[in-house]
Amino acid sequence: MASEREVFGLSGPLHLTNIDWNNAHHRRSVAASLVEGVYILERDRQEKREGSQALAPPWWEFFHFKLVRKLIDDVDFCIFGAIYEYKPPSSHCNDSIVSIDGNPRYVISFRGTITKPDSFTRDFELDIHIMRNGLHQTSRFEIGMQAVRNMVATVGASNVWLAGHSLGAAMAMLAGKTMAKMGNFLEAFLFNPPYLSAPIERIKDKKVKHGIRIAGSVITAGLALAARGKNPRSRSEDPFSALSAWTPSLCVNPADHLCSEYIGYFEHRKKMEEIGAGAIERLATQHSLGGLFMSVVGKGVEAAEPLHLLPSANLTVNLSPSNDFKQAHGIHQWWRPDLNLKCSLYKFK
Repeated sequence: MASEREVFGLSGPLHLTNIDWNNAHHRRSVAASLVEGVYILERDRQEKREGSQALAPPWWEFFHFKLVRKLIDDVDFCIFGAIYEYKPPSSHCNDSIVSIDGNPRYVISFRGTITKPDSFTRDFELDIHIMRNGLHQTSRFEIGMQAVRNMVATVGASNVWLAGHSLGAAMAMLAGKTMAKMGNFLEAFLFNPPYLSAPIERIKDKKVKHGIRIAGSVITAGLALAARGKNPRSRSEDPFSALSAWTPSLCVNPADHLCSEYIGYFEHRKKMEEIGAGAIERLATQHSLGGLFMSVVGKGVEAAEPLHLLPSANLTVNLSPSNDFKQAHGIHQWWRPDLNLKCSLYKFK
């Protein structure tokens, strides 16, 4: 039995009957709907809903997209992603591969964890890899990354968008960072991307919160310098210089503890710059405490780059009240027409 949330006609952004691709709300809503389409593709597979019974197609067809390819995990054969092609009515565009009025030509979307037996085990395994900062070593990521590489090589970076939610946002973020380091800056919409750290953002006292962040930055920067002393090659590596030109759209909810730290992450960077401690914070944000500890006290173990390392972002914070964590973390919130949003652009080098 399908839930109401799976049915586009009941839960989708039906108010978007005419898309303005230069409107930030429209772009975000369409990207979120295409991610939901991946969720429903996998649910259709699990429930054996085919043909007219399938619930996924309206999630992309409503916006004139066509499903080009499903991305299949090589371990449990679940659908974790999809490639869509924008195919508006012929009166809107021609057949050339050109983005018109800001629209994408192709969107590659990745879903998050599904808490159903057919896919949960593999999804949870990937969640663990995120916590261990090892998502880049998984076969699912490599399948998704290869799809991104192939699409960019075929149609160009300007014609490809990335989108993802939760675990899928981590996939899209890592893929986007990988492409950015090669000089390909893809439009990206990252919904509720995981940021694994102590929940400092939940502390109400701003002075205490700021003090904890400063102490953490100083400790992390100190360990980073110590790690550099043990690994001279890392001195010339500067992930920020390669990534600073990439500005993905991050959509987070302060009531979602899995992603809310991005709010403090960027606000703290701004404050550290303002008080003249930008160099410390710049070094600190390129490393994780756990990875640095292993580098310093371990046997030459090199710390992996933290997934959340982002010099720049368009940060959209949903300040609308959430009834519970499930709603705060859900993808459906991002196409509601009545959102109370705070949008900030952060660009650091």
